[in-house]
Amino acid sequence: MNNKHIGEKFDDFLSEHNLLEEVTAVAHKRIIAMQLANAMKQLHISKIQMAHKMRTSRSSVDRLLNPDNAGITLSTIDKAAVALGLTLNISLS
Repeated sequence: MNNKHIGEKFDDFLSEHNLLEEVTAVAHKRIIAMQLANAMKQLHISKIQMAHKMRTSRSSVDRLLNPDNAGITLSTIDKAAVALGLTLNISLS
């Protein structure tokens, strides 16, 4: 049983299979969705209230909070942050 991937970094494995960018984007979106959902829970803000604060629809808030939807724009994330009294901070490394 000789597995060429033993001892390899998981990122290297994902890169080799052209999956690293997609997996990273989904992970980032999951983190953002979780942070927004947690903030809404702490502030006792419903999805309908959040939609009203963002001047958007409830279905848009559902998409924003869907951890599998990586197609959310920075503008939408920023509107959500402002609606919750938060600041969006982005950094590249």
